[in-house]
Amino acid sequence: MAKQIERRPAYVEPSRFRTPHMGRAIWAVLRKDVRSELRTRYALNALAMFALTIVLVVSFYLGPRLAPRESITPAIQATLLWVALFFAALTGLGRAFVHEEEVQTATFLRLNAPPAAVFVGKWLLNVILLMLLSVVVTALLGLFLNMRIANVLMLGLCLLLGGFGLAATVTLLAAVIAKASARSALFAALAFPVVFPQLVIAMLATEQALTGAPWRAALPQLQGLGAYAVAMTAAALFLFPYVWDA
Repeated sequence: MAKQIERRPAYVEPSRFRTPHMGRAIWAVLRKDVRSELRTRYALNALAMFALTIVLVVSFYLGPRLAPRESITPAIQATLLWVALFFAALTGLGRAFVHEEEVQTATFLRLNAPPAAVFVGKWLLNVILLMLLSVVVTALLGLFLNMRIANVLMLGLCLLLGGFGLAATVTLLAAVIAKASARSALFAALAFPVVFPQLVIAMLATEQALTGAPWRAALPQLQGLGAYAVAMTAAALFLFPYVWDA
């Protein structure tokens, strides 16, 4: 009886070069960035120092002048909150991909992780950092500018939705300017027109949360923030592979 010949494929792809599952790839990118951030603390220090500086400067100069004018205080505090978040995000989160180019790990990511996993991993890190920054800035404004929150749940939802949209925009633009020479100027020039509509809506929603407006009045603004976050995240996921492989 003839011995059956076992047929084997001519090439077996090594396991360490196989494309990992999307969830595992996202977790790997996020874990790498978290470890790198905890080791260098570049973004954390930049975010914290910028937020502390802007709140302290504003509180020491404008605090005594704003105290008697209760009617406009919530609007000004909401504006200060989102101005601090926006410029701190430009300062601390813009190096999401610049660092990869500087330490020569961008090629490794391109070879070992799908573009969507790279984007989602870095987007999640930026969301986490923005949420931490939101808590810090809100606490500082409450401490130095006597900010009172009438509806905590509404404010938290506003910061969460705004953070999702802002993180998606910053993450995509960070990949765009990673190889540019004048990164800081280009980053600000690209980010402001894109984020401006979200900032206006977020300031209005934040003011309504501070003054205790009913949910019916704040619903259009919250829906606008949610729609912006979904649209920007979807657009970033679609555009990122072309930017990443360029």
